Amino acid sequence: MSLLSTQNMSVSLGGHVALRNVDFAISAGEIVTVVGPNGSGKSTLLKALIGAVRASEGKVTRKPGLRIGYVPQRLHIDPTLPLTVRRFLSLPHKRAEDDIAFALARVGASDLDDKQMYSLSGGQFQRVLLARALLEKPEILILDEPTTGLDQPGSAALYSLIEDLRRETGAAVLMVSHELHVVMSASDRVVCLNGHVCCHGAPDIVASAPEYRALFGTGTHGALALYRHDHDHSHEVDDHEGCTHA
Repeated sequence: MSLLSTQNMSVSLGGHVALRNVDFAISAGEIVTVVGPNGSGKSTLLKALIGAVRASEGKVTRKPGLRIGYVPQRLHIDPTLPLTVRRFLSLPHKRAEDDIAFALARVGASDLDDKQMYSLSGGQFQRVLLARALLEKPEILILDEPTTGLDQPGSAALYSLIEDLRRETGAAVLMVSHELHVVMSASDRVVCLNGHVCCHGAPDIVASAPEYRALFGTGTHGALALYRHDHDHSHEVDDHEGCTHA
């Protein structure tokens, strides 16, 4: 059973069709990465899946009672607002101190609990957002370009942490990323988006697809592929379905 799926979904924002005729599904335990150029509708897809924007056509289906941990692409904290990490993690409802401590420890941020949110570095901020997502005990982690603003070592460390969390918790992971080769190496499936699904399938198939190369070229030929994801689970979707036109 899919955790999240769409059937022939279109989304219009401000009179502009951001997504059209998108069929998508993710199952328990999968890592699925969505790639595409700027303005291709990647963030819109995630927002439609979590219910932050409404589909203008088609259908979005969520597993009943699905627990989602969401890490947005950006979150502005007013620097004049006194807000510690611990307090931030207790919004919008109070969390047990032990739960907060465990979540921060799991993302390597135990020393940040009394820090002001505005004072955090980019990497620290992303780890706190990930800790907040973990407090939901998610069945799926949804991350919108989680390494934005991080350098290459910081990105690699965060991706390794995300993979560790998937392995430990069994949660599915749905990521949007612009770091194509790093993320594709860690993914079970890749969805290439440009207002519609250009192609989708296993990473090696998508990387060689004409639709993908037309958008991104041949890139770095894998130079940024810092680690490989080991398959230790099965999926409902055939990873060798190849790339298909939407």
